Amino acid sequence: MVARLLQNFNGSRALIVTANRTAVEALETTLAKLGVTSEFLIVADGRVDFDMISLKQERDILFVDGDLDGTLPLETEGDPRLPPVPVIGLVGVEAPSRLKRLVNLGATAFLRKPVHSAAIYTALFLGVNQFLLRNDMQNRLDDMERRRRGRRSVIKAVLTLTTQTGIDDDEAYNRLRRESMRLRVSLEEYCEEFLGRWAATPKITVREGPSGRRAETK
Repeated sequence: MVARLLQNFNGSRALIVTANRTAVEALETTLAKLGVTSEFLIVADGRVDFDMISLKQERDILFVDGDLDGTLPLETEGDPRLPPVPVIGLVGVEAPSRLKRLVNLGATAFLRKPVHSAAIYTALFLGVNQFLLRNDMQNRLDDMERRRRGRRSVIKAVLTLTTQTGIDDDEAYNRLRRESMRLRVSLEEYCEEFLGRWAATPKITVREGPSGRRAETK
């Protein structure tokens, strides 16, 4: 299923990171016509004083000037995470190192400087929707990875249930699946919980008594 493309950006907020406001004058004006408010973040020595945690995915869009010197706060050594919002790069000097830097920040669209109003909607459309599609793909991959890891719990739960009850593996699997559906959790989650309960239950073992009788002990 393909994620729905966003076409209306009314109510969004653009956070613009640049030291050259003259080159992006058309950006603020055109964004306002699209219902997008603009805020210019203060740049000092190539750094911006703002907290990435405060960004809201459903509202914020970052416009980052690739010609800034120094290190932006989004660039964290050894941290592979990307900003939680769409990033659109503002490109002046098309040096590979500067373009790479924007790509590493998560840029999914670019605007040439000086910015022209005719190019803004296209960049906004591409930048936001490519970000949403990338996030959707990542969420699907994460879910598949969680399920792959969870399959080990499913197999162990099936084997445990067959040992406990004497039913065959198909019936054990169906019983676990029905119960997970009843509780509205994934099969993998339910099996992990089932194994946890089973591990906490005192086990009954059978041993031979002195008289040859079979005795049950916990």
